Amino acid sequence: MIGVFDSGYGGLTILRELRRAIPDADFLYLGDNARAPYGTRSFDLVYQFTLQAVRHLFDRGCHLVILACNTASAKALRSIQQRDLPVIDPARRVLGVIRPTVEAIGAATRTGHIGLVGTPGTIASKSYDIEVAKLLPGCHIHTHACPMWVPLVEYGEADGPGADYFVRKDLDTLFAQSPDIDTLILGCTHYPLLLPKIRQYVPEGVNILLQGPVVADSLVNYLHRHPEMDAHVSRGGTTRYLTTELPERFNALASLFMDEQVQADRVVF
Repeated sequence: MIGVFDSGYGGLTILRELRRAIPDADFLYLGDNARAPYGTRSFDLVYQFTLQAVRHLFDRGCHLVILACNTASAKALRSIQQRDLPVIDPARRVLGVIRPTVEAIGAATRTGHIGLVGTPGTIASKSYDIEVAKLLPGCHIHTHACPMWVPLVEYGEADGPGADYFVRKDLDTLFAQSPDIDTLILGCTHYPLLLPKIRQYVPEGVNILLQGPVVADSLVNYLHRHPEMDAHVSRGGTTRYLTTELPERFNALASLFMDEQVQADRVVF
């Protein structure tokens, strides 16, 4: 199975696109809903939580794990890749969502000015700033943390007046940094659930980059370039779900994300 990990529900927006791109693959999704959100937690705690989840997915038979969480990708991915994988199993892989997102920006921006909204943890990590400087040295990134966006989604308020208030306020603050921003990165996998509001308050002509299709295309390309990893992917077209929260709560919200009935099992680390 391909493991997909997120701190909560947002990674399901990535999982949906992965299933569309590789419909015959088997997926195992793990949401650490009991300890979400990760966005305001320390680097060390996010690293510890993420490593626990990765180890659990490895124990369940996954050779490849996707961190479908910007905060986990920003705060834990590099440490796990460099420090832990050589000890756990050098043949296994953990991939994130930040690098493929940045790789896709080059074709999307005309002005070279990029806007990024994300959790406080993702913004504070400067992971996107580092990747943009590395891969797109001629571009400028403008960032803004949106601490209320994930709670709006998690508590079912994405269509409510509170969403209008915070989405408009945060986007106005971001775009006030530069009139040249022509591409917006939604740097949190929860944010596509706020897309109708985001489109309403983004200036005309701005490209909105959705991570799901980008990460899915990147994974297809990765498996094509690494047949030894592709050989480990079982092909039954199944999806299983794990959560650290009560399954009943997870099932209800996850079914809305996936547009189908979801039945999860609870795990305890």
